[in-house]
Amino acid sequence: MSPRGAVRRVVSLVPSLTEAVAATAPELLVGVTDWCTHPAGLGAVRIGGTKNPDTARIAALAPDLVIANEEENREPDLRALRSAGLRVLVTEVRTLEQAFTELDRVLVAGCGLPRPDWLDEARDAWRDVRPGGSARRAVVPVWRRPWMVLGRDTFAGDLLSRLGVRQLYAAHPERYPRIPLEELRTSGAELVVLPDEPYRFTAQDGPEAFPDLPAALVSGRHLTWYGPSLTEAPAVLGHALATAG
Repeated sequence: MSPRGAVRRVVSLVPSLTEAVAATAPELLVGVTDWCTHPAGLGAVRIGGTKNPDTARIAALAPDLVIANEEENREPDLRALRSAGLRVLVTEVRTLEQAFTELDRVLVAGCGLPRPDWLDEARDAWRDVRPGGSARRAVVPVWRRPWMVLGRDTFAGDLLSRLGVRQLYAAHPERYPRIPLEELRTSGAELVVLPDEPYRFTAQDGPEAFPDLPAALVSGRHLTWYGPSLTEAPAVLGHALATAG
């Protein structure tokens, strides 16, 4: 673990963590992925995708720390970075509480930064969440062609459960199972939740597949990213769920 202030150059392989560092100490970022879209105007070097980063280019940037995630990044790439002598911090985020813990680990323990105010604000925002009424049974597609949905043990599923959504495939043995569309339609769902990432569901692409269900079109960044967006996620997601049509 680096002492406070020792980290001066950071490469982020995770869009959520890029935004978290940028909101706290943007001058640290020297390399980010092509998918790191927030905040706009990042001046860091682009080092490829989350699944296919240019490890040689990352090594050439000589970062003090590379931050990654066990789900978003591939172990062979992380192993190559370690073999190049780089320090790699790998996060695991499958619940909201785990997100708060890992963000603190990345920013405070990893980067040597003071704990940011926005992290406490995000915790406060979620502490106040009180879903009303009975939980609505829902299916949550994350891809089509083939159809894939949220299954067990996912960060997005944990957020939805806190907002009063009972995800029907939460007990499935797979985290992102492939489920035939006809099965999704007859699953007993009362709602379909359609995020705009990783697949970009829109009002014209997604709801038509579930003609008998109200559809909630939600922000993928607020549903799947763990960073500053968590401060507004309860309100943004709650509004989308409440106004599903």
